[in-house]
Amino acid sequence: MRHLHHLDLDAYFARIGWTGERAPTWATLRSLHLAHVVGIPFENVEIVLGGVPSLAPADLEDKLVRQGRGGYCFEHNLLFAGVLEALGFGVTRLAARVRMGSDAIRPMTHTLLAVEVPGEAHPYIADVGFGSGGLLEPLPLLPGVASPQGAWRFRLVREDDLWLLQTVYGGQGWFTVYAFTLERRESVDFEVANWYAATHPSSPFRHTLRVQRSGPHERAYIEDRLLTVVRSDGSREERELKDDHEVLRLLVHDFGLLLPWDTVFPAPPERARPPARPEES
Repeated sequence: MRHLHHLDLDAYFARIGWTGERAPTWATLRSLHLAHVVGIPFENVEIVLGGVPSLAPADLEDKLVRQGRGGYCFEHNLLFAGVLEALGFGVTRLAARVRMGSDAIRPMTHTLLAVEVPGEAHPYIADVGFGSGGLLEPLPLLPGVASPQGAWRFRLVREDDLWLLQTVYGGQGWFTVYAFTLERRESVDFEVANWYAATHPSSPFRHTLRVQRSGPHERAYIEDRLLTVVRSDGSREERELKDDHEVLRLLVHDFGLLLPWDTVFPAPPERARPPARPEES
């Protein structure tokens, strides 16, 4: 699924602060993946304000690179796929069902990538767009190989014809994040899933502001007006944000998002707060 749009790689690399060798190697893939996750936040501001993100390659580049914004899984991973292909990697776009420890069958509303690295014996799973607690670096497409990534650990395991992405979550041990197959997905598949995720009344993205900044030793989240910071030493900090002005200040100064000063978010719904756990992508 190659596109005719010509990506401005210089602008993209400047956006994520990356200066590595532009060659399709494992070292390039690994460092690019980490730089993207750290450099471009996950956010659903456009959806909360009533919009539907465009997945056209030129629009993805404009929003995430030139406008200084972030996005959710479709935006992040489809942009990253285009960058990898421009560098000579082979990329297969995949879809996943988010589980987050549940056995419920959810729609395929997450996208991820299988990446072929020249000279490597197996592909790698890349995912720069999971909404909370996602990968910092690619994983080899091999069952049961644990990968320490900063303060977190991940692995892939098999379940019949499925692959499961798992992470270690608190005292629960290995925790299934999502399930996927290696079936190639096309642009139309993501257009349908994107429309569902942005417009369906029960979508977790439509009514709740969700923003995340990730790093090897700290993850910071905003959900509506609750700021949560989780650190590698196991400490956790939560703080209620008093109004839109404080939310915007954090989004601009701490999360690095360029937003209009007069942005007004919908009032957060009244709800009981669930036990702390990673969020859906």
